Amino acid sequence: MPKSLKAPDQAPLVETVVPGTSDRAWIANGYDEVRAILGDTRFSTTPPAETAEASRRLVQPGNLLQYDPPEHTRLRKMLTGEFTLRRVRTLEPLVEGIVEDRLDALEGAGQPVDLVGQFVWPTASLTGCAMLGIPRDDQTELTRHLDNNRLDNPDREQRDMAGTAYLVYLGKLMRQKRRDPGDDLLGRLIRDHGRSLTEAELTGTAATLLASLIPITGGTLGLGLVGLLENPDQLALLVERPELIDHAVEEVIRSVTIIPHASPRTAKEDVAIGDQVIKAGDFVACSLLEANGARPPGEPQDTLDITRENSGHMAFGHGLHYCLGASLARMELRAAISRLLRRFPKVRLAVPRDELRFTAKSVETLPVTW
Repeated sequence: MPKSLKAPDQAPLVETVVPGTSDRAWIANGYDEVRAILGDTRFSTTPPAETAEASRRLVQPGNLLQYDPPEHTRLRKMLTGEFTLRRVRTLEPLVEGIVEDRLDALEGAGQPVDLVGQFVWPTASLTGCAMLGIPRDDQTELTRHLDNNRLDNPDREQRDMAGTAYLVYLGKLMRQKRRDPGDDLLGRLIRDHGRSLTEAELTGTAATLLASLIPITGGTLGLGLVGLLENPDQLALLVERPELIDHAVEEVIRSVTIIPHASPRTAKEDVAIGDQVIKAGDFVACSLLEANGARPPGEPQDTLDITRENSGHMAFGHGLHYCLGASLARMELRAAISRLLRRFPKVRLAVPRDELRFTAKSVETLPVTW
């Protein structure tokens, strides 16, 4: 990773305390420091508690980001086969078909058109639901629950109710799939490993996967398109040189870094990071956003460069918890961006950039014309 991507105004490793406590904590901002911490198994992602049993009770069943080995190894191994490059290639026709259908709808909607509502979210939600075997009639309600459950929703009651409804629905779906698995990701998981998974683990795994396949991929696509549209020279270069699409996708992923911080870590023993020693029991927060030299949603990405060699970015994390669906996300973004620009090479913002409204991980609407 080029050193120029490190944020110059942030110290690479800052000592602080957990708000409201006297517990010592660290914030890692530097690329080298973040990479070292995420790659070191002496840091735990399991929520800390006074006893190991209490820690296990704090873990959300099925959420791989909260597990340490050996439980993490057990659960991740069950899912790995669904996200290999070979499996992802078999999904390309499905994704490309969804993208083309949405582009047809986009063209038929007239101009200007909201790229988020007509293209970004339908592409992400249809793809995610098809992969996991979510019945078509349930998809609208399910994605609404996901949207209402986002962390930046100011209505706490609505957020909690949506989160409960989301898990209740998926629990019911898992029971149905136990009886009739079907040929989808969740069905294969049940057929191959159902006997070794509890109901809570199955439901939690489905919840974690769907929350990654729809909001995270959709948010990255939406914010990535904002970045390209606000850098017309980069957009024009990609139209002129479509062979740059893989570089462009990596730059979009880096510049968006939609998960700003990695899951919190706790040091299991004293660990030296650079010239600092993180003591056993200290909390560590790793800023993927700072390490990647990215900017939060709403701030212009004035360093977007689709020719950048940036395969070392950490938008997908690093180490044990590296994103399982990274290859799938790349394939979806490649299909969506390349086919959008092939169909509408003159696409451009239909409103001034400062009129766009952003959430923590998305843009609300993206009016465009061509």
